[in-house]
Amino acid sequence: MTIITRERAERIARAQPCDNCGEYSYKKMVVKAATAQQEKDFAEAWHAVMICGVCGMHQEMGLDAEGDVVYQG
Repeated sequence: MTIITRERAERIARAQPCDNCGEYSYKKMVVKAATAQQEKDFAEAWHAVMICGVCGMHQEMGLDAEGDVVYQG
């Protein structure tokens, strides 16, 4: 199985709305490869940490190797 690139993972994360206000603009977003523990627990390949540019909500998201959202919150 091929893992999506970091750039693709960032694009997918940016396409998800904020859980609080529903906006799509983020003032800060960091996408990193998942740790071994995250990979084991959630089967995620990429981990995104995002701060909404409108309401300031801090949220995290996990993406699997194919680019599907594993969790968001």
